[in-house]
Order: sequence, then structure tokens, then C-alpha cells
Amino acid sequence: MKKIRLIGLACATLALLGASPPPAERWVGSWATSQQIPEPRNALPDAALTDATLRQMVRLSTGGNRFRILMSNAFGTEPLRIDAAHVARAVGGAAGGAGVMPGTDRALTFDGEAGVLIPAGASYWSDPVALPVPALSSIAISLHLPTAPKGQTSHPGSRATSYVVPGNHVGDAALQGAQTVEHWFQIAGVAVAASPSARAVVTLGDSITDGHGATTDGNDRWPDLLANRLQANPATATVGVLNHGIGGNRVLADGLGPNMLARFDRDVLAQPGVRYLIVLEGINDLGTLTREAPVSVEDHAALVARMIGAYRQVIARAHAAGIKVYGATILPDGGSGYYHPDAQNEADRAAVNAWIRAPGHFDAVIDFDALMRDPAAPTRLRRDYDSGDGLHPSPVGYRAMAGAIPLGLFR
Repeated sequence: MKKIRLIGLACATLALLGASPPPAERWVGSWATSQQIPEPRNALPDAALTDATLRQMVRLSTGGNRFRILMSNAFGTEPLRIDAAHVARAVGGAAGGAGVMPGTDRALTFDGEAGVLIPAGASYWSDPVALPVPALSSIAISLHLPTAPKGQTSHPGSRATSYVVPGNHVGDAALQGAQTVEHWFQIAGVAVAASPSARAVVTLGDSITDGHGATTDGNDRWPDLLANRLQANPATATVGVLNHGIGGNRVLADGLGPNMLARFDRDVLAQPGVRYLIVLEGINDLGTLTREAPVSVEDHAALVARMIGAYRQVIARAHAAGIKVYGATILPDGGSGYYHPDAQNEADRAAVNAWIRAPGHFDAVIDFDALMRDPAAPTRLRRDYDSGDGLHPSPVGYRAMAGAIPLGLFR
């Protein structure tokens, strides 16, 4: 009894002295992608995802010794079963194919189990994996699906090659005879165990952020190139970059993926360690307004007002979560044969950009419009920055965009 009293006294003394358990690991996003329902031409047939291994390559922005992976069933209509999953360092690049580096293969677990059943509409983090991964390195995520998802959750614009092969081959060093697709399925993020100074920036946008016109497996979208610059600067080397661009996405209306406000909680507020947000979105709202037929002057004015209202919502919601918001001006599209904008469309873009540039709205402005426009024809992209469609930048243009972002915004 005396020993028990002494132990109790010791515990009480520790409590009074403020003793506490070791701090939990701090997780910060290193890679992410936005989820949507794939269009029929970008979906895989059920037969291809039944008793199949899906190996997908993603490039991290920041590195670490431990990481975890987020699986997504956001648009599934029934629970998604993954019965085996592995991760490894990827050989890297198109030449590496589906190969992984010897000695780096690790089994993923979920609550200590080899598989997981993810509810419809939900996402699920894996357990932490002990595997050192350098910044800007690529990992291969291999999933075995016993049955095809009921409602695929995907990111069609991966600009990265994925591999599908029948059977359970998650631990194989190579996937012989695999089908290749340039889409991601059922994966949403990677977070690394990070230092107290680590933080992440979300790039929220449409196909220009998603990387239309970039090189497949080249990692030369402007967010990729921003990550390169951040890593090269010791003061910003702990800043992760999370690309939440969706091709065809809009501020106000659903299209390819949910609209910007509808996906804001999942794609921004739920991201681990996010402290900064760059918003570059709106060209598809402006372009689709009159793509099929002209509209009234009042309809033009209403669209501009609603877009500005949505930006105000984004700023308020981000600030409430302690996130700084940087507004990027909308690039010129006067040479676009898809939207064929007229003078009123250009006036709408100018009005939105004037609001973005005005003091007192965003925490800072990144003036992509001024950077990317042709000095001799300001309603058009510079020819050397144009991918050829008058709407999307080329890899050279994306490099210019990344190079124009002041790194001091992330210190």
C-alpha cells in the first residue's frame, strides 16, 4: 500500500510540473491532386479494374523519412475495397516505366491491416510508412482492387503514366505487359512527417494549373517548377506544393469536376499543413458564358459580380483557417479558337483582373496576365509562351510563370 501511495504521489507531482506525453507527429502535404468523376473516355472499364493491380507514379515536392498516403472514394457510390497496397521509390521518368528501386518496396497498412474498406464519398489515410524519400523524388503507389470501384474517383489530367495489370502484383519490381493510361485513380495525397517550420501551398485552378500543354512524365507544370525553386532556396525548402488544378474547372459552375467553391473544403482546408493558397481560376467561367451564343450586357455584368463574390468567399474562408491567399490574374485568351472571345468577354476579364489587383482583397497579387500577354497584342498570349491553342501556356510559358512568383511570399 505504501508503494502504491508513493507511485500516486510521483504521478501527481509530474502532473503539477506540467509533464506531458511526447508530441504527435506533424504531417504536411507533399503531393496532392483533385478528385472528380472521370468522363467516359477517361474512365477504365470495370473488367480492367477487377482483380487488378494499379501502379501510379507521383512526384513529391518535399521529402522526409516517414510518409502516409491518402486514398479516395470521393465519388464512389458504394464502399471501395483495397485488399493490398505497396509503395516504393520509382525509377523515375518515362524511361523508368513501372519499375521501382530495389530495396525500397514497403507494404502499406491501414489501421494495421493489409487492406481497407473505404465508405462511399470518403477518403482514408494509410498508416505511416518508414521509407526515406528525397524532395522532388517520385514514388510508385501500387493498389490491388479485388472488384472494380462502383463509381470511379479519378484525376484524368495526371500528365503522368499509370500502369494496370491483371492479378495481385503490388510487390513486383516491374509490371510485365501492363496497360498504360495517363490518369490517376483513387489516390489523393501524400503527407510527410515534417519539422515545425514545414508548411504547404495549395495551387487552386483549372487546366492552366493542372498543366495542359505540359510534358507527360516531365513534371513541368508551373506548380512543379515552383516546387523546384522552393527546394533550391534554403529558406523555403520545407514548403510543399499541392496542385489542385482541374482541367475545365470553373469558379461558379460544375463541369469537369466540382466548382471551385464546392471543392474548397476538400481541396484547400483539409490539406495537411496548408498555410498559403494561390488562386488562378476564372477563364472557363468567362469563356463558356458566350461560347454557344451571345448574352446580354446584364448577363456579362452579373457573371463578373458573381465571380468576385466567389473570390471574396474564398478569401474569407481561407483567412478564417489562418491561410494567406494570393490572387493570380487571369491570362489572356484572345487567340483561343475554343472560346473565340470578343470585346465584351475581354472587358469582363479586365474587370475581374482589376478587382484581383486592387488593394485590400488578396494578401498579395501574382500578375500572370502582365507576364504572359503579348506586348504588341495584350489580349493574346505571348507567342513564345503559347502552347499553340491561344489559351494554355507551353512548358516555356509555365517556366516563366513559376519564375515570376516571389519566394518571399512563402517565408
